[in-house]
Amino acid sequence: MTYESNAILDKLPKHLKQYIKPQNYTEYSAIDQAVWRYVMRKNVDYLSKVAHRSYLDGLKKTGISIDHIPNMYGMNRILKEIGWAAVAVDGFIPPSAFMEFQAYNVLVIASDIRQLEHIEYTPAPDIIHEGAGHAPIIANPEYAEYLRRFGEIGCKAISSAKDFELYEAVRHLSIIKEASGTPKVEIDKAEEHIEELQKNMGEPSEIALIRNLHWWTVEYGLIGTVKNPKIYGAGLLSSIGESAWCMTDKVKKIPYSIEAARTAFDITKPQPQLFVTPDFAFLSQVLEEFANTMALRKGGFSGLEKLIHSKELGTIELSTGLQISGNFKSMIAHEGKPVFFQTEGPTALAYREKELVGHSVERHSTGFGSPIGKLKGINLAIEDMSPRDLKAYNIYEGEMVSLEFEGNIMVTGHIITGTRNLSGQIILVTMKNCKVLHNDKVLFESNDELYNMAIGERIVSAFNGPADLNSFDRVTHKLSSTTIKTEKDSQKIKLEQLYRQIREFREGTNTTISRHKVFEEVKENHTLDWLLPVELYELAKTNGDIVFANEILSHLQTVKIDNPKVGQLIDDGVALVAKSFVA
Repeated sequence: MTYESNAILDKLPKHLKQYIKPQNYTEYSAIDQAVWRYVMRKNVDYLSKVAHRSYLDGLKKTGISIDHIPNMYGMNRILKEIGWAAVAVDGFIPPSAFMEFQAYNVLVIASDIRQLEHIEYTPAPDIIHEGAGHAPIIANPEYAEYLRRFGEIGCKAISSAKDFELYEAVRHLSIIKEASGTPKVEIDKAEEHIEELQKNMGEPSEIALIRNLHWWTVEYGLIGTVKNPKIYGAGLLSSIGESAWCMTDKVKKIPYSIEAARTAFDITKPQPQLFVTPDFAFLSQVLEEFANTMALRKGGFSGLEKLIHSKELGTIELSTGLQISGNFKSMIAHEGKPVFFQTEGPTALAYREKELVGHSVERHSTGFGSPIGKLKGINLAIEDMSPRDLKAYNIYEGEMVSLEFEGNIMVTGHIITGTRNLSGQIILVTMKNCKVLHNDKVLFESNDELYNMAIGERIVSAFNGPADLNSFDRVTHKLSSTTIKTEKDSQKIKLEQLYRQIREFREGTNTTISRHKVFEEVKENHTLDWLLPVELYELAKTNGDIVFANEILSHLQTVKIDNPKVGQLIDDGVALVAKSFVA
């Protein structure tokens, strides 16, 4: 095991545990720690004015430090007090897996941290986004329950084949954009590829729509009124650039509603509009409204059709409670209703999320097909028939039977036995010497081989994933690309050493360091670096060394002239020092 488990993580199914990786805390450099500290100091100063009150309360409850990147083990000890846990993963993971983690009250944290060059914002998930954005706000019980419920519903959303292609493209972009030295032409090409995919997605799938809801609430949500909103979305809480930008009149504020599900987003650009929820309870109200539109609750022809188009493992549940899990290949419909379905490859049958004995993927290794619906000319569904009714229609053990279903599906065979649910309804009829026809086309034919016919008048639910998590081996996670760890040159290694020396001086573990020598080294050999001089300025002011502080300020002015992009970052860092010095 590559991580420290606990009572919450012990409950995770195997297919989720495959995404967990060790945090490797010692790999964070002193520059990484300085980036965390700068962002957190800036955020706490600014967000104390514009974030929902739960944010600062949550920082205290979750024990997230301003000065140190959070250690996952330490976070878990504190998060368990609010019924949650955290795990480290390698960047983006598939949306359904991400949401399923939430359903188990587990916060997924990408353990990498953004480069200093991307300190304001990165499209890649990182520990600033997850640890400083998501973790504090879940200390609010109402919001935490919304997040859990969102995961529970979201992981059942059905995807399309194009969704996975887009996910892979976004993951690739986030990796190369955060990797040091990636040529601009390669980044431009990746962004163009995403734009092209987004233009040709067709009708958005359920996972695409609910991902939009996730984006406009969990990631980029505002709360309060359109005139006076507060920030609660993790993407805003963790971005020192966009958290300020979003509060200006340049960003349109829209009352939150289910319409957000139809509002696409671009992960590579600042958001032109944001949605404002009046309170956290309203988030749950809209989520349930959206869930009512999903195949999870509607089932029927459209639900089965979505599963067929997804080409992914999914489940249909019949009106008897029988659940069929597999890759759905085709269906036959009559008057807008499915009358026959067929899976291909390993298929399992279950009842109430528990696999039926004798109906595992080994039993149905090549697929499963069955008629559903009512018998032709008979108003009473098979599941509603009493024992007397069943005998009257020859649906009885040991009998040869010919059953004609609506839609011209004919089943003939010798009945061996029936399987009933807890309510006494027949959910499965087992036959031999069986033939299934649609008009004159043979759908299934056997002699001694047993045939299992599902019983159910209609499909009441269709959703992503298996009914019983243990029915399928889904530990098959392979990443097409992984986060890039570039080799550090000698210049970078020396700069990291200087950062570490100043960190040790500030924390009192090595007070013999000459800050003046460090400053001279930075001026001479690391002319573009701005964050270490800001830290040196903070120490000079704290120690009352005004002459040294002014010398550093003069150097920072030069850095601003040479690199105007970091001007605001420098000014903000200096202003933070001034505020703390006054305080």
